[in-house]
Amino acid sequence: MSRSYLLILGDRDAIAWVLREQRMAFPATPRAEVAALAVDDRLLLYATRGAWGNPTRDRGRVIGSATVRSTVRALDEPLEIAGRSFHSGCDLRIDGLVPYPGGVALQPLVGRLAAFPKPEAWSVYLRRALLQLPQPDVDLINEQLAPLLQRRREALATYPRVAAAAK
Repeated sequence: MSRSYLLILGDRDAIAWVLREQRMAFPATPRAEVAALAVDDRLLLYATRGAWGNPTRDRGRVIGSATVRSTVRALDEPLEIAGRSFHSGCDLRIDGLVPYPGGVALQPLVGRLAAFPKPEAWSVYLRRALLQLPQPDVDLINEQLAPLLQRRREALATYPRVAAAAK
């Protein structure tokens, strides 16, 4: 049975890499949720409030959905993205993407999401790469996300770092 997770992305260069490469990379620190990630698990891609470099302007948003296409495995060589080193990773298929700068703001939904048992301190749950989501949470987010999603190819060029890297 597949699981669903919020994939938390906190840097625009990392977001660009994930969207462009359709891969995810993880730091060396062992995390149970990363070890548990399996083929066909579903990911909701979340860009943090600070990911675009202007946390006073931007809100944390769910910007897309993806499916895990390979198991997490050690990389032959560590990968450096946005000044951080990553030692393992997996392949993804980006199933849908909201054009930049859109997405579903997460904060207004937090009080209705079981993944955040202490809504007043909700941001503490986002200090990791993955946050497992129960199905009712996925359904609630998807209600708002689905109408905004476009094909990856169509939405990709709207992302600043992705568009610049493609030139």
